[in-house]
Amino acid sequence: MQRIPVIRSLPTLRADVTASLVVFLVAVPLCVGVAVASGVPAELGLVTGIVGGLLTGLLPGSSLQVSGPAAGLTVLVYEAVQEYGLRALGALVLAAGVLQLATGALRLGRWFRAISVAVVQGMLAGIGLVLIAGQLYALTDAKAPGSGLANLAGLPRLAVATAGSDAALTACAVGAGTIAVLALWPRWRPAARLLPAPLAAVALATSAVFVLDLPVARVEVRGLLDAVQPPGGADFARLVEPGVVLGVLGTVLAFTLIASAESLFSAAAVDRLHDGPGTDYDKELMAQGAGNAVCGVLGALPMTAVIVRSAANVQAGARTKLSRVLHGGWILVFAAAFPAALGVVPLAALAGVLVHAGWKLIPVRSFGPLWRAHRGEAVVLAATAVAIVVTNMFEGVLLGLLMAVAKSAWETSHVQLEITDPERSRPRAYRDEATGLRPIRVRAVGHATFLRLPKVLDELEALPRDREITLDLSGLRHLDHACAAALGAWAEERRPAGSDAAPPAPAPADEGPPA
Repeated sequence: MQRIPVIRSLPTLRADVTASLVVFLVAVPLCVGVAVASGVPAELGLVTGIVGGLLTGLLPGSSLQVSGPAAGLTVLVYEAVQEYGLRALGALVLAAGVLQLATGALRLGRWFRAISVAVVQGMLAGIGLVLIAGQLYALTDAKAPGSGLANLAGLPRLAVATAGSDAALTACAVGAGTIAVLALWPRWRPAARLLPAPLAAVALATSAVFVLDLPVARVEVRGLLDAVQPPGGADFARLVEPGVVLGVLGTVLAFTLIASAESLFSAAAVDRLHDGPGTDYDKELMAQGAGNAVCGVLGALPMTAVIVRSAANVQAGARTKLSRVLHGGWILVFAAAFPAALGVVPLAALAGVLVHAGWKLIPVRSFGPLWRAHRGEAVVLAATAVAIVVTNMFEGVLLGLLMAVAKSAWETSHVQLEITDPERSRPRAYRDEATGLRPIRVRAVGHATFLRLPKVLDELEALPRDREITLDLSGLRHLDHACAAALGAWAEERRPAGSDAAPPAPAPADEGPPA
């Protein structure tokens, strides 16, 4: 009787171990590449991957999605490190983790799903554009100017400089070859089942550089323990100085928003890939918060659950959370036992991985259908992406959220004027004694807000001025102050001379003499 559970668990255990190895092979080049692109030691990306597996992987929430450093936060981390320093990064990540824990404890996780999909896609598209613009410099072993807009503006100069330098052309060839392998490897299905595309691309590029002894820059290795730099009291004190408080607050909120939204959207996508239990969004948010809090204490990169590693986990046959926990253990073993292996990896190859990852963040194929079906959503997406490139992550996302709210307010503030002329429909209806003409009845239906006020007033002003008007507001489900005041002023102006009626009072349901 006791052997049956053991026998049944063996296939599950085998599937989880196999999946954990696949995810480990996918995660290592991404962890290192995201760290290098973020301007921090490569080992800090591995630390985040370890915490994402061993800690977040154990916590409840989503059983199969995998957490670690993500390309979506690369630009924001780079800006934070440049602005506040590497040691202050841990304090920022810790604050974001605590905020995630609080929002999860307050059961606000489900509300992150209310964020406009267009804003999230625009955010990822903007990140992708900035990431590509920055990594094109690393692709040629050059230093990026800085901000996303400056990087884009400097691309023509980069092209000229690369064309005139043999070393830059060599590095570019390595990076371009990496991108080509990433794009073509999945089409070779037998090889793709055996080896993930990111690992295959980096391994081939590293082998080519080593065999040919190419003069390209390589990853600098410091050691796992040496790279860990927990924030101290001075780092926290620096972040609360009067001149930087608002910027720090914006960075922490951006970390929290982006990491939470990406994790929960990833969880929703992963739930559609398997038939197991669904995600508890509040618990998942708390798990991400706990992971980020520990990453902050260790001075590592922020983490988020990402669909690339999570999908690889599901597609490799993972059945329980053991696979994602084991993947963190494999990263720890690799970082502790083979740190020198990172020192032979060319930076151009990692840049190629991130250029490819950035391109996948841009919804190139889906933008056309979105424009044809939901033009307002497409405008919000494009505006968010452009705003992130032109300004920064926080301001771009904030602009996108404001545009989404404004678009929703505009679309929900539908108001229609139903105009009835009894001269045609009811020949025996009441007639105005002065003109001998029956009054025109105008019934407003819907939501009357200031957004639609110009249209409403234009339609009312177009009515004949020599006819009496009955204005009926009983069909309105909402009437804001601006519309009420404007309609009252219009009714006062059109009220017949000598009338004592108080405009604009709703008319009775059945037509009769106006009040």
